[in-house]
Amino acid sequence: MFKRTGLFSQTAQAVCNRLHNAIFKMAKDRRQGKHTGFPRFKNFQRMQSLYYPQFGFKFKNTLNVSPFGKIFIKQHRQINGKIKTLTLKKNPLGKWFAIFCVDVEAPIPKENNGQRVGIDLGLLDFATFSDGGKIPNPRCLKKYEQKLIQIQKCLSRKARSSKNRNKQRMRLAKIHEKIADTRLDFLHKAANSILSLYSLIALEKLESREMSMKRFGKSIYDAGWHTFTNILSYKAEEAGRKLIFVNPENTSKECSRCQTIVEKEISDRMHTCPKCSLSIDRDVNAAINILKRATQGHCGSNACGDETLVLSLKQERSPQFNAGSVTSSRNFQARKGE
Repeated sequence: MFKRTGLFSQTAQAVCNRLHNAIFKMAKDRRQGKHTGFPRFKNFQRMQSLYYPQFGFKFKNTLNVSPFGKIFIKQHRQINGKIKTLTLKKNPLGKWFAIFCVDVEAPIPKENNGQRVGIDLGLLDFATFSDGGKIPNPRCLKKYEQKLIQIQKCLSRKARSSKNRNKQRMRLAKIHEKIADTRLDFLHKAANSILSLYSLIALEKLESREMSMKRFGKSIYDAGWHTFTNILSYKAEEAGRKLIFVNPENTSKECSRCQTIVEKEISDRMHTCPKCSLSIDRDVNAAINILKRATQGHCGSNACGDETLVLSLKQERSPQFNAGSVTSSRNFQARKGE
C-alpha cells in the first residue's frame, strides 16, 4: 500500500505536459494560418485517463496505485514481459481500464511466400480485392441511426445537471459503445481474414480526414478506413506479412491493362476502356492498379519512391473471415472488478 495522499508526481507532470503540448500546437497552427481555438478546459468529471510513466503502481495479483490504494481488476490474459507504463482510462459509461505497456523481445522474422493482393477500400463495398473478391460494408452506424436520433432528441429535452439527463446520457453512451465495438470486431476479423490468405498486401495511402471534410464524411468515419489500416499494419508486422501503401492518384481512372486515363463519375461503377476495350468493375480495376504500383520492379520494392513498406514479424491465426476471433492490441488491458 502507498502512503501518499496526493496525486503521484509523474502523473501530475504528464497532465501538465499535455496542456503544454496543446498550447504550443495551437500557437504553431495559428502561425501557419490555421483557425485553431484555445485548448478547452476540462473539469474533474471530464478527465478520462491518468498516466504513470515509470513508478507509482505495483501489480501482482491486485493493482496498487498511488494514491488510490488497492484496486481489484479482472485480468483477461497473462502479462508477458516487463511492465513499463500504466494508464488508467475511463470510458463514457464509467468503466475503468488498466492499460499496461510491456517491454518484450522482438520475435525472429518469418518468411512468407504466399499470394499477393491489391485492396481498394470503398463505401459501397468495404474492400475490393485485385482477384475479384469483396468484403461488404457492414454500415454499423446505419443500423442504429434511428435509435440514436430518438435518444438524442430525448436527451436534448432533459434539464441540464438533472438525474434524468444523466440516465439518458448513459443510454446514448451504451448505443455508441455498441456501434464502436461492432465496428472494431468487424475490422479485426477482416484483417485476420486477409492476413490468413495473402503474404503481400497493397493499399492506397488515403487521407481519410481530408476526404471526409469534402464529402461522405459520415460514411467514411463509419467505414473506419484509418482504424483498419492501423490494425492491418501491426497485425501484418506480427504475422510475417508485407504491407505496402501506394500513391492513390488515378487508381480508379487508369486502365489496368493499357494505362489509359479514363474519366469517370462516382456513379460510374464499371471501367470501360475505349482503347483496349477492357470492361471490368471499377473497384477491381483500381485494386489491380494498386497491386501493380506496389510490386513494380520486384516484390517489396519501393522503386517509385512514393510507396511505404511495412515489414512483418509474427504469425497470427484466423482461418476464415466469419469465424475469426477478435484479438486485442499489443497493450495489455484489464477491467476493474465490479
